[in-house]
Amino acid sequence: MDRIELFADGACLGNPGPGGWAYLLRKGAKEKLDGGKVRYTTNNCMELAAVIKGLQFLKSPRVVHVVTDSRYVVDGMTSWLANWKAKGRLDKSGSKPIKNVELWQKLDELCQKHDVTWEWTKGHAGHPENERVDQEASKQALAAKALRKGADQ
Repeated sequence: MDRIELFADGACLGNPGPGGWAYLLRKGAKEKLDGGKVRYTTNNCMELAAVIKGLQFLKSPRVVHVVTDSRYVVDGMTSWLANWKAKGRLDKSGSKPIKNVELWQKLDELCQKHDVTWEWTKGHAGHPENERVDQEASKQALAAKALRKGADQ
């Protein structure tokens, strides 16, 4: 299987507020940068969306190394997910679904297709690819803020 690097970030102007997501896929010297916007969302939703959109772009199974500055995403996938699944994706109280359950389910489904590893990097600390996706996600969030009509992308 081909090895792919996926750098992902989300941004939100206010939380909740207008948001943007971005990913950078890299295979050798080839790169693909993409992003999108949502008129009203949360930062955590955008962090999840960035990884989901990047994995969705891959049409066949791959070995994927995900790098993100979101502890929420990394901890969710490497630590919390197994417990959530065992509890029927309910929160600690066992009485209501975890936040962003649909996004977590989609991400979990995509990770079953690919061989995914996770790496957290500190945001705004000079990591070149993290800076690139942060800039794109922020640009998308600003574009979402400017939206007056139309569908989210």
